[in-house]
Amino acid sequence: MARRGAGTPSLLQLSLLLLLHLGGEWTLGCASVAVGSPIVPLGSAVTASCTIQRELCRGLEQGKVRISWMLDNRLVAGSQRQGPGGTEVSDLTLPRFNHTQARLWCCVEWNGTKQRVGMAEIRAGYPPAKPLNLSCVLNLADYGLTCQWEQGAESHLPTSVVLKCAGSRAQAVTGCTPRGGHSQCTVPRRLLQLYRQMEIWVSATNALGTAESEHLSIDPMDVAKLDPPTLQSIQSIPFQTDCIALAWDVARGTEHMELQCELRYRAPEDPAWALVTGILGRAGSARRCGFLFGTQYRFQMRCRRSSASPLASWSEWSPGRNYTTHEKAPTGKLDAWWGAQPAGPGGRLSVQLRWKAPRQREANGRVLGYRVTLSPRRRGRDPPTVCNTTHTQCNFSVPAGTGRVYVSAYNAAGESAPTEVILLERKGQPLAGLRAVPGGERSLWVHWEAPLAPVTSYVLEWQRVPAEPGHCSACWQVERDGAATTALIQDGIEPFQRYNISLYPLYEGSVGAPVHTAAYSRQKAPSHAPKLHLRRISKSEAELCWEPLPVEEQNGFITSYTIFWANSLADVASATVSPSLSSFVMRGLQPSTLYKVHIRASTAAGGTNGTSLTLVTTVLDDTEVQFLFLTLGLVFVLLTVLLICLQKNERVKKQLWPSVPDPANSSLGKWVPAAVPQEPLQVPAAREPGPAAISTVTVLEGEPGKQPGKEHPGPAAAPPALPRPYVRQEGPGEPVQYARVGGAGYRGQRLLPEPGPRLYENLRGRG
Repeated sequence: MARRGAGTPSLLQLSLLLLLHLGGEWTLGCASVAVGSPIVPLGSAVTASCTIQRELCRGLEQGKVRISWMLDNRLVAGSQRQGPGGTEVSDLTLPRFNHTQARLWCCVEWNGTKQRVGMAEIRAGYPPAKPLNLSCVLNLADYGLTCQWEQGAESHLPTSVVLKCAGSRAQAVTGCTPRGGHSQCTVPRRLLQLYRQMEIWVSATNALGTAESEHLSIDPMDVAKLDPPTLQSIQSIPFQTDCIALAWDVARGTEHMELQCELRYRAPEDPAWALVTGILGRAGSARRCGFLFGTQYRFQMRCRRSSASPLASWSEWSPGRNYTTHEKAPTGKLDAWWGAQPAGPGGRLSVQLRWKAPRQREANGRVLGYRVTLSPRRRGRDPPTVCNTTHTQCNFSVPAGTGRVYVSAYNAAGESAPTEVILLERKGQPLAGLRAVPGGERSLWVHWEAPLAPVTSYVLEWQRVPAEPGHCSACWQVERDGAATTALIQDGIEPFQRYNISLYPLYEGSVGAPVHTAAYSRQKAPSHAPKLHLRRISKSEAELCWEPLPVEEQNGFITSYTIFWANSLADVASATVSPSLSSFVMRGLQPSTLYKVHIRASTAAGGTNGTSLTLVTTVLDDTEVQFLFLTLGLVFVLLTVLLICLQKNERVKKQLWPSVPDPANSSLGKWVPAAVPQEPLQVPAAREPGPAAISTVTVLEGEPGKQPGKEHPGPAAAPPALPRPYVRQEGPGEPVQYARVGGAGYRGQRLLPEPGPRLYENLRGRG
């Protein structure tokens, strides 16, 4: 048994390799899988069954057979039952099959693993879609009919597409089969019936059905695509210079056909081609009028059979040919506008005259220049010319009182009739109001209120701010409808640029005073924000200022400035400032606190933040600092005055600074006898105080004739004697210093009068 069990896996693996594919089913010798249909509509139900013959599967003869299903690599559940003849059958139903292609496996469990023993491949999709827009063209080189169409939606199934054709009395045949998934093929000449009606259609077939295109009923010759004709010559008709004549030839191989041709032409500035239809004939010429004078045109031509059906194909357009029509003198009047002012002493008037170049239809060719005169041109003589220029403006001076000038344009064929320009006085009634709104990124609509007086026309002026060369520094236009209240400006308008607009009403005999406005065709956030500067600061307030943004950096009308400030505690505050202001005072600040401030400039389209400014509030206000300094100054002044008063007042001075006698100048210093024995100075030992004992008494005798307390002048004093000590005897052998008289101390200080010493006898104290 062990030997048999060991050999069974190899036998089973070998048997799994011997799968047989029968239709949509894969079978093993002991298992078979059957499905209801191997191709089903996408999203429909799929049924399948797997039958296991136990006796044919080695290793499964005994024991219970467990059947399971796998859709590709995903496990799906089926129901198992006992089949006839001892077989095991598992049925499976998939309610919605949403795969375009998948493999359904039948598995059995053997030795703890699932083994695949049968398989069925299932595909799902849709019926073929109907082919659309079938068209065919006959190639005259080989007379093959090439047809093309648009394939419908993808069916996800193998689909066979063929082009079928049938004659009026013939059976339908397969004309051609497209290759490589293309949607076109060519029917050979042998299957075609020329000059007879044929039906042609496309058929698409797959396992779920068949779809056909609309049947096309044509004569193959009607859809023959001819080679384009050739334009031989183009020239103006001499007496009608707005008309031209074209000569053309047909392509080779089409000389015997009656053709229907079309001509198209355009000038370089025209937005589209102008088309001329109904040109019939085998070859020849054609005429066309209504061309502009002195204008270059490009011409092209194409043809097809005149008897062809509306489905017939046109030939390609012929190679283009250019032709410039003849010129003639310019026509029409020029739009003119002027400005005049006195030219200083001499009685002359300085005039700036501007005019619009004539349109192409009125220029009748290339304008060579313009001429300004003071009177119209008369037969036989030319008036004096004050300006001859190639530009559309001219500055000149005329005598005071000149009321009219005349301007005309000329080209190689002649000169236009002069346009009269009346130099009206600007004293008319102004308009009541003017406003401008965007008409697009490069246009502006201007609206105004009509005045009460009748107006003949209006003149609009606009100028870019700031003015730049080449960017419509002084553009203008005339509105000839006096009843109009709106006008569209398109010349030189660019987004994010400011334009100053002025409107002049023209009355009979005068020009009204202008009204002004400013506008943007489109706005955006400013390019930059102003830079903040600190003007002053205190402990609770700070005044900021900034320079207004230049107009070229505003990109729109500034609607507001917003100031933001925050301290170190992230307390944020803000304030909105009118755009007309350039300073702001922040109030309610904390003393001695650091703040960060920035400004935002805003337009209707957005805002831009500026750089941050850091500032620190003070501890005291300016008034408090001034009061403190004033107080200190007052205290200093009071102290100074007090000191001066004290210095002047002797009584107070003696109380505060008493007079101390100078011992050197005392009478005691002078009463010391000349022979006083020097005794050594000894410091007594520290002991308890006791009664003092007098050991010696010295009697000092005064000088004869000297009163006590009085000093008599005498000869210059000798150098002061050294101080002599006076001692008293405390006990036997213990001399103690009593006093020392300095001979040079406190000089210059006045001494108070002292009584002189009395005469005493020398007494010796008793023991």
